[in-house]
Amino acid sequence: MKSQTFWRQIAKAFGLRGQEWQKHANPMSVWTRFTVLPLFIAAVWSREWLGWWSLVLVGLVVVWAWMNPRLFRAPSSTDNWASMAVLGEQLWLENAGERMGGHHRIVPFLLSIVAAVGVPFLVWGLWHLDVWPTMVGTVLIYAGKVWFLDRMVWLYCDHRVQQ
Repeated sequence: MKSQTFWRQIAKAFGLRGQEWQKHANPMSVWTRFTVLPLFIAAVWSREWLGWWSLVLVGLVVVWAWMNPRLFRAPSSTDNWASMAVLGEQLWLENAGERMGGHHRIVPFLLSIVAAVGVPFLVWGLWHLDVWPTMVGTVLIYAGKVWFLDRMVWLYCDHRVQQ
């Protein structure tokens, strides 16, 4: 599936290979990862006060997003929602969703579309410094992503049962 290839490239760009997935499965990595979008929004919004210096903040947010999966140790237990979401995403990117059935292939793709629909709203809102489109975009992106992660927990649990 093309969306998986796209996401596989994104994971690769963020260095998520092998042990890095285990580190990212640390719940602290997952929960702190949710700070990336609000920090990005604040950095872009700061252009009103900082001008071009706001790009320094945007750069710091990009560095934070890249570093986040590397900062934490592999968790002592993966028996929690956050860890299972990451490990399920790893399985999904390895095409386990296609091997396990349609509900693990189609729904995550649709949820990726929900998140993607939020991007133009977010971009418009940030470009025009308009709160409402920014909020709508943020809500759509997070709703799609969190629901996607919940589906990855389902995929991970189904995968464990099959083994």
